[in-house]
Amino acid sequence: MLKNSRWFDDEWAVYNRGPYLQLYKSGWYNHNNSGVHFETFIEAAQLKKKAFPILMHAEEDCPCQTEFIQKFLCLEGNRITEWRGWSIENKGYSVLRKIVPLGVKKLEDRIYAELCQLQVLAASIDRTLATLSNEDF
Repeated sequence: MLKNSRWFDDEWAVYNRGPYLQLYKSGWYNHNNSGVHFETFIEAAQLKKKAFPILMHAEEDCPCQTEFIQKFLCLEGNRITEWRGWSIENKGYSVLRKIVPLGVKKLEDRIYAELCQLQVLAASIDRTLATLSNEDF
């Protein structure tokens, strides 16, 4: 479904391993699955809780990780606070989080809709990474 979206182009990639999925763009330092990405998973703990997370991470391969998160949230924090159910985490590498109940109908459609909402943040992620690149490298 993601690959058929009108916004999904050659810059986007999906990493999928069983119940675990990451969505990211090629310039997000995610070549080792530890850069900037959107992520979701449904494993035993989530089945037990009957809910699962959808997240935005900026992990250890993200250049200037703490500064990236701060600058990104300055750009997008107001928009995100208006999104129903989303919270700004800003703890370690976790930037954003939404918890989705497992009992929703058409679960794959719900995951797809949430990832489509997150992809609108791509321009600000790109801009923030470019700004850091120009300043620090």
